[in-house]
Amino acid sequence: MTHILAIDQGTTSTRAIVFDAAPAPVAADQQEFAQHFPASGWVEHDPADLWASTAATCRAAIERAGLRAADIAAIGITNQRETTVVWDRETGQPVGRAIVWQDRRTADLCRRLKEDGAEPEVTAKTGLLLDPYFSATKIAWILDNVEGARARAEAGKLAFGTVDSWLIWNLTGGKVHATDATNASRTMLYDIRAGAWDAELCRMFRVPMSMLPEVRDSADDFGRARADLLGAEIPILGVAGDQQAATVGQACFAPGMVKSTYGTGCFALLNTGDAPVASANRLLTTIAYQLDGKPTYALEGSIFIAGAVVQWLRDGLGIIREAAQTQPLAEAADPAQNVYLVPAFTGLGAPWWDSECRGAIFGLTRGTGPAELARAALESVGYQSLDLIEAMRRDWSAEGAADTVLRVDGGMTASDWTMQFLADMLDAPVDRPRVLETTALGAAWLAGMKAGLCPDAQGFAASWSLDRRFVPSMDPERRRAKIAGWRDAVRRTLSQPR
Repeated sequence: MTHILAIDQGTTSTRAIVFDAAPAPVAADQQEFAQHFPASGWVEHDPADLWASTAATCRAAIERAGLRAADIAAIGITNQRETTVVWDRETGQPVGRAIVWQDRRTADLCRRLKEDGAEPEVTAKTGLLLDPYFSATKIAWILDNVEGARARAEAGKLAFGTVDSWLIWNLTGGKVHATDATNASRTMLYDIRAGAWDAELCRMFRVPMSMLPEVRDSADDFGRARADLLGAEIPILGVAGDQQAATVGQACFAPGMVKSTYGTGCFALLNTGDAPVASANRLLTTIAYQLDGKPTYALEGSIFIAGAVVQWLRDGLGIIREAAQTQPLAEAADPAQNVYLVPAFTGLGAPWWDSECRGAIFGLTRGTGPAELARAALESVGYQSLDLIEAMRRDWSAEGAADTVLRVDGGMTASDWTMQFLADMLDAPVDRPRVLETTALGAAWLAGMKAGLCPDAQGFAASWSLDRRFVPSMDPERRRAKIAGWRDAVRRTLSQPR
């Protein structure tokens, strides 16, 4: 057994990647699946699509690698976080569609709980803010709106899981109902200091504890994939939510190290070591990974719209046919035009956490065209990242933290223009690694390390390889002016003045 199979179940597609023991990618397969938008602010997936695309890509990736299932030492899983699936324990059938992390249907419930003074207790235990983003209110919505679901849940007949749990259940034929600490920490039901599901939070959100999966380490035994699926039984030995898996894949093992992933959204994590740091700037405190029963914590900032703003240029406005066109358009934009796009299509994430505001464009003139809009879209990612990193710098007071290099990954990092703008806004270096598939790489390393196939953390960190470092080059006065324009645009976009 010489290889590892990593499952990367994302928001718009599922990928399976075969890695060797280095670990380095050998072969991959990917499938997109349908997105469902039944009402304004609602986003859903069919759980059957998530599972079917996983099974199909796993088989195809192994075949493309020229391997058999018997050559695979372990499976690692990384997944879109917070997305909520509820299913019947006996039949394995979902009670309805999965509610995706982007979904905002529970905003009113979150508002009522805030007005009742619940947020301080939620934050103290979970490190999270009361927001529709997380799983707890999604579970409550399903139980209250699917006929008979609450009664079945209270009778112990229903199971809840984030996507990792749903995949583990199906891979093992219903034998294992489990998750790892990183995914548990995103549900708003898990006490990250006690390392356990919290009964008081479950009562607050009206979620029966019998629905919850067992919580294990990020590198642990999650059962075995059925032989009839892939051709042989394969142990599942690594699980982490996608942003935590990317943190591992970027080898951010030392306190103070920061990574930022640019996919549909953008997620920055700063390793704070064995102590959770409470944010004074509306960042999240979360579990970066858990090994040998010991959690490593992180500060996290979440941007809801990053790569999705490029999709909007393509699918919503029709001004590009493919993402690669944004860079030449941005380069051709009129530098005298100061156009700002605040992509609050589903509200603003950290550090604003305003679920009510919506996107806006400022500075339009008769001369504004596709080039200026493309530049504003790409710049919005740099500005939002600056908001996150500045909040992290204020929260993390360790010496030298303000000078930390940002390690980046995800699809948008292929744009040199966007990464240079990011470095200019942060006024700090930005490092892009040779292996951009860091999310799947992190899951592969967790599983391969547990299987004894991959090097330990120190050896893995030593193998991290730089593709390019982007260093700040913008005139300081121009940088200050551009940031001031962004901050003014955000203030005008927020639903409540701040």
